[in-house]
Amino acid sequence: MKRCHIMWNNKGNIITVFRFCVVGVGNTLIDFGVFFLLTSFGVSYFLAQACSYSAGVMNSYVWNRMWTFQVQQKATVQEFFRFILINVFSLSTTFVLLYIFRQIGDMSLLYSKVIATIGGMAVNFAGSRLWVFQPSINERSEGS
Repeated sequence: MKRCHIMWNNKGNIITVFRFCVVGVGNTLIDFGVFFLLTSFGVSYFLAQACSYSAGVMNSYVWNRMWTFQVQQKATVQEFFRFILINVFSLSTTFVLLYIFRQIGDMSLLYSKVIATIGGMAVNFAGSRLWVFQPSINERSEGS
């Protein structure tokens, strides 16, 4: 419960969520552009999703680290590894949702992709904020 309080307790955190959403829009545009380009050439939607998501991830790490979460410390291998793990989990979420909505729900590719993207973004934000780019101890105590 303490972590939720830390995430939402001040105006700065609302700005962080806004910035995450702005970066997310950019990542999503990259993701959708690559996804629909590849599927228009007959690439399976699973392979297209993996490629398009990876393109968005490259953009995401740089912008979220520098602008959204404003990490001051030097990047570490551990941080990047956590970032990749969260993104693999987020990608897995989008795979599962795409499958459910396309195969079981018989939704259009566009609607399936939109819903899967929203689910993946929710997982990504929570993991990025709470685990990958978590505030330093000083930032946490200032927000209490």
